[in-house]
Amino acid sequence: MNFKAQDKQNQLIENITVSHLVIGVDIAQEVHVARAVNFRGIALGTSLEFGNHREGFMLFARWIQDLLKTYKLSSVIVGMEPTGHYWFSLARWLDTQGTETVLVNPHLVKKNKENRDNTPSKSDRKDALVIADMIKNGYYSPVRFHPEAYEELRILMANRETVTKRLNSAVNQIHRWVDIVFPELRQVFKILTCTSAIATLRLFPLPSEISRLDTEQILNGWKQFVKRHAGVKRADLLISLAKSSVGTTQALHAYKLHLEHLLAEYDLAQCQLEQIEHELHLILERIPYAKKFLEIRGISVTSLAGVLGEAGDLSGYSHGNALLRHAGLNLAEASSGKWRGKMVLSKRGRPRLRHFLYLMTMCMVMTNPEIRALHRYNVEKKNLKKMKSIMKLCSKVSRLLVSLAKSNEAYDSTRVFPQAA
Repeated sequence: MNFKAQDKQNQLIENITVSHLVIGVDIAQEVHVARAVNFRGIALGTSLEFGNHREGFMLFARWIQDLLKTYKLSSVIVGMEPTGHYWFSLARWLDTQGTETVLVNPHLVKKNKENRDNTPSKSDRKDALVIADMIKNGYYSPVRFHPEAYEELRILMANRETVTKRLNSAVNQIHRWVDIVFPELRQVFKILTCTSAIATLRLFPLPSEISRLDTEQILNGWKQFVKRHAGVKRADLLISLAKSSVGTTQALHAYKLHLEHLLAEYDLAQCQLEQIEHELHLILERIPYAKKFLEIRGISVTSLAGVLGEAGDLSGYSHGNALLRHAGLNLAEASSGKWRGKMVLSKRGRPRLRHFLYLMTMCMVMTNPEIRALHRYNVEKKNLKKMKSIMKLCSKVSRLLVSLAKSNEAYDSTRVFPQAA
């Protein structure tokens, strides 16, 4: 379908014909519930409960065939909410069977649940019927399974987010440990995660241990981890501060064991992040236009992998505005009569895609001269607030990405940003 915001709803409605059997499925972890309606919304047959396994899917297929035969229909469209990860198996199985599969927005399902009975009651059967009603009214989007490279990017970036949270948690707990046991260490190392500071915590974390050492022993310990160590002056300062430390002197064995576990968690997270970064480079090399994107100043491997993992193949988008809609960065207006409300972001899209597009734009504002010039023009000449300018540049960056992916051309700043040239 061509991307035209004003025609999109009509196109989706026209897709449902008089010969369609419209099925809504309420997704759960173990047992799904299905209801069917025709193109007018008249409920057909009875509901079906089937398991999230092959036997259940085969039962679902037989139920569909019985309804098609009973009501003399020839086409099927199956819709469901993207509930967590529970819908993956059914959607992929339906795709292998050649059945048209679509998704409905859970937010809209909640808003439409009172359409039929004017009550706030909720049940699996009712939810399935609400989903079917929404599909025949055109409130759905097709399921698009990304190619393997984009699927790998999505999985790795989700994993990277989890590992980063663990790493930040470990770093925060190391800071807490230092504040309790050896607060003077901050006077020696401004950054507690620098190589020399981490080496100190590994070799002699307790002030009582450091106070028994001399300068040469401290330096020899640092040399095991770094070629250019912190130096003699810092070693002397470390010893003098350890002798007058105000850190706790109780439960030191437990604190030392706790630090060993924190450092092990820190090392594991660092190692996993390096492995993920390596895999991201290898996957991006398999995507034809990714190399040209990375040549643009301000676009990093992480931000590009995040965008491609969430959005999929950018060459499949008809326009950059479609990517903005997918991210929830399109504008929404609230007005009535003479009253005009503010234009706000809809935020009805993928939050991770929104996050990575914002980070990419911010990085380009800081490092890309053309984007930075446009940002300055928006703020100084057009009197836009800085955040409004950033949001406007997000739109510009989205159109840039989709355009370059579709044309497979190299980036030319004079063509893309003639105003900043």
